[in-house]
Amino acid sequence: MKIVAIRSFIKHMALKKPYTIAYNTYSDVSIVFTEIQLANGIIGIGSASPAEDVVGESPIQTLANLGSDFVQQLVGRDIRAFQKIMAEVQKHFHHLPGTQAALDIALHDAFGKWAGISVAEFYGIQSGPLKTSVTIGIKNSADTLEEAESYFSQGFTIFKIKTGLDVEEDIERVLLLNEKYGKQIKMRVDANQGYTLSKLTRFIKATEQTGLELIEQPLPVGKETDLLLLDEAKRKKLAADESLHHAKAALDLASVNHPFGIYNIKLMKCGGIIGAREIAGIAKPAGIKLFWGCNDESIISITAALHVAYSCPHTHYLDLDGSFDLAEDLVQGGFEIKNGLLMINKQPGFGFDWI
Repeated sequence: MKIVAIRSFIKHMALKKPYTIAYNTYSDVSIVFTEIQLANGIIGIGSASPAEDVVGESPIQTLANLGSDFVQQLVGRDIRAFQKIMAEVQKHFHHLPGTQAALDIALHDAFGKWAGISVAEFYGIQSGPLKTSVTIGIKNSADTLEEAESYFSQGFTIFKIKTGLDVEEDIERVLLLNEKYGKQIKMRVDANQGYTLSKLTRFIKATEQTGLELIEQPLPVGKETDLLLLDEAKRKKLAADESLHHAKAALDLASVNHPFGIYNIKLMKCGGIIGAREIAGIAKPAGIKLFWGCNDESIISITAALHVAYSCPHTHYLDLDGSFDLAEDLVQGGFEIKNGLLMINKQPGFGFDWI
């Protein structure tokens, strides 16, 4: 079945509320949407929301790439060869993961719809369903507790707390949440490169009785070897995020004395499902657990991440709350929340449609 058209556009979308991390504050997001139409009328839908400060690609660049002659010459290709097409896309748009991800997701969706199978079932469901964490940005203790209560009242029981500006305030917020909720919740922390090794050590010691599940990217990129000064038990709870963009980085981090026991895989960092599965393939024999994350994204790419996450047996954690932050979205379906669990609907492709 041949591709007959590829169309892309960008939309600037407001967030329900601004949030702050260690190095920025966000109030809106620009998302690129892509359609791949087949000769029988099937339309595969993809999207991209790359973080320029992390991967060096902006949504404006993504849109321009998707309108390039290279992408338009894919018209006429057979959707059954989507993996070969993606290999060519990866080579042509090297180091442009947002562009890769938009095409990767749309190609997978179109192929799944054509084949009559969900993407997760195509690769084989091997894990899940799991609960996702919800993210609480950097804010004072009172506002942290207020936001946590709002999420808790909605049935969410896993909180990811953004930290990295002031370690003593970070400790206070974690301890207060633990005091209020105890074992009713689980907590994760994302320092977004905001700590030094001494601050990380201080944070770990002060919060060791709270049962934190993991600490995401505590030190700046380039300081990974400093983590080897920590004992193995502590490193097993550390998750690589900004240090992990692609399979080569995954291999380097897995080669000797793992500084991280967990890999945070984001489709917007690694270029979509095929890139994600390359990282997952390296992590599995290395005994590294998978933690699936996101930016502020459409249901489109969140659902795609969920499908590939459930195709990996070593998936342990989800942080796929990015679509919850949007004041609006352009699609519906994809997944739903049942008893706190993220459930895919197993319809062909990714199971979402334009609203």
